[in-house]
Amino acid sequence: MFIDRHLSTRIERLSQHFPSLVITGARQVGKTTLIKKLFPDVAYVSLDSIPDAELAANSPDLFFEKYPPPVFIDEVQYAPSLFRHLKVRIDQQPEKKGQFILTGSQKFVLMKGVSESLAGRCGVVELESLSAGELSAQLDSFLKENTLEDLLIRGFFPELWKIKDFPHDEFYKSYINTYIERDVRQIINISSTRSFHQFLRALTARSGQILNKSDIAKDLGVSTKTISNWLSIMEASNQITVLEPYYSNLNKRLVKSPKVYLNDTGMLCFLLGLDGHSLPNYQGVGHIWEAFVVSELRKLLSVSFPQAKLFFYRDKDGKEVDIILELGGKTHLLEIKWTQIPDSRTLRTLNTIADLFGNNAGERIIVCRTAETYRNKDGMIVANGLRVAEEIGNLVNQS
Repeated sequence: MFIDRHLSTRIERLSQHFPSLVITGARQVGKTTLIKKLFPDVAYVSLDSIPDAELAANSPDLFFEKYPPPVFIDEVQYAPSLFRHLKVRIDQQPEKKGQFILTGSQKFVLMKGVSESLAGRCGVVELESLSAGELSAQLDSFLKENTLEDLLIRGFFPELWKIKDFPHDEFYKSYINTYIERDVRQIINISSTRSFHQFLRALTARSGQILNKSDIAKDLGVSTKTISNWLSIMEASNQITVLEPYYSNLNKRLVKSPKVYLNDTGMLCFLLGLDGHSLPNYQGVGHIWEAFVVSELRKLLSVSFPQAKLFFYRDKDGKEVDIILELGGKTHLLEIKWTQIPDSRTLRTLNTIADLFGNNAGERIIVCRTAETYRNKDGMIVANGLRVAEEIGNLVNQS
């Protein structure tokens, strides 16, 4: 069963304007399935195959004789030297568009190849796991029989939605083992996979919080440099998002450390050892809900508003807003709460910080578990978290 992806139109459009496309994204988010669906007549080769990877790396001319363009090269990071040969072939016939479609699960390797060899010659798209909007009717059906907590625990990898009774815990166990053995070991030679597992769990416990690398290093008994390297690996393999703090001349002392989020709530819950019984009483459930909302916003922006920017706000006095969204010439403020009705303190804080932005302040939005989205008496939008991407999209289109 194929699930329509919102990025499809953008990918098809880019293929008409660039000789090459680069599609990044974590393992199992559906890159291969999507590209095969969109370009059924393009030849396919995966460099997960050791013989083809060796041929691409050692004999690129023979590789392109075997797989002439147009060609879809999957997991291209296993032959990074191929990029400079792609450049030569693209420059020989620059008028031909959509000739090389490249995918991979290691963003830094891909983007290094792009910056060194394919700059100006390729369109770049990052695909994430499924969004609530992409699941649509399936999501409605799921929530008739299950709770919102069950949804967060299942997560949004396509495989878990193609096969209804796929046990999510088995999926994530296998996923993590494969991820560490393939992606992590390829980037660095870790001496102990057990140490990296411990790091994963330590990072998971801090998802949605200010990132303090020194604290994690102390807890694990490793250097801060090691933690920085491991964070880079997770970001390179599209497993985490590092959200930077908002900087501006607001006459406030602002924190300078970023926040970190695991990109998929199913992975997050699995690493925390949470299930449908324990999640509702878990004291950090708000951070898991926040990770979901941030993920939905990222997916919306990648499809519809790639020029937009996400930050968070926190000053030295403890005042904070979960998301600062710069979009359409305005600065929108979003506070994310695991509640159905926002409390008065949240309203006051949002108003206070909105005042700092003056005329640039856009909408004040509280994202929570309200059944329906509405405006309160102060003009704030109280938005349903499952439909936050749709609500933000409508908001921008109306302005």
